[in-house]
Amino acid sequence: MTGPLRARDVCEALGHELLPKNIEGIRAKLKRLVKLDVLTEADTGSFTRKQ
Repeated sequence: MTGPLRARDVCEALGHELLPKNIEGIRAKLKRLVKLDVLTEADTGSFTRKQ
């Protein structure tokens, strides 16, 4: 990973179909990881590892 990823990119990397329900599910998980201080949200909708 070289930069922030969007939920759509993560969904695609995991091999899930790019359906709204799948993308929203991944986005919810990414937001949960932000709350757990594992990830950070660089811009709205762009997630990256905590430094």
